[in-house]
Amino acid sequence: MNEVKTKTLSMTGISPVHKTLYYEDAMSPAACRIKRCLDIAGSVIGLVISSPLFLIIYLAIKYEDHGPAIFRQERIGYRGKIFTLYKFRSMKVAAEANGKPALCQKDDKRLTRTGRFLREHHLDELPQLWNVLKGEMSFVGPRPERSFYVKQIMSINPDYQLLYQLRPGLFSPATLYNGYTDTMEKMLRRLRMDLEYLAARSLWLDTKIIILTIFSILTGKKF
Repeated sequence: MNEVKTKTLSMTGISPVHKTLYYEDAMSPAACRIKRCLDIAGSVIGLVISSPLFLIIYLAIKYEDHGPAIFRQERIGYRGKIFTLYKFRSMKVAAEANGKPALCQKDDKRLTRTGRFLREHHLDELPQLWNVLKGEMSFVGPRPERSFYVKQIMSINPDYQLLYQLRPGLFSPATLYNGYTDTMEKMLRRLRMDLEYLAARSLWLDTKIIILTIFSILTGKKF
């Protein structure tokens, strides 16, 4: 049974009243096991096929500024546990030198030339295939967030913790339709979409999200 509650957004000015719903996972335990097997098979195949691209991207990043090619960052994942997310570095080495987390903005000056290309074509996400293989992520699920922002989101809408039932995803319906989140308003909108995914997810829905995302990337859609 769904329980509805009301919470006032006194901190944001996004809207005076925000309603949230409690959802249960729609995917059966058997389907979850099949999903995990498909994640393992898909990540292995993806890593093998994209290995030449890994080398090209690695060399391009190193050639531009000689900094590390792989970017590591702690994120909150399955069951609320912290894991290390891997990406190709798209920003300057000192992008967050002051130690304060900052969201990537449109035309962000912290992006390197190579990094901007990688971001536009979502190639910076390729190393997350390793996260999928390790079981820290899935091909489809909510995008993992940093603890700094999770605390801010949960102070407004604690339903975020319901997403801990899911492995974070390389692909997400919220990313596909909501784009990158660079404001708290977008983060809360993404949360609503992630909760809707939780309540409706299936192997067919996952397949549809993967196909639509790949098609959007290949056709040059910006999100």
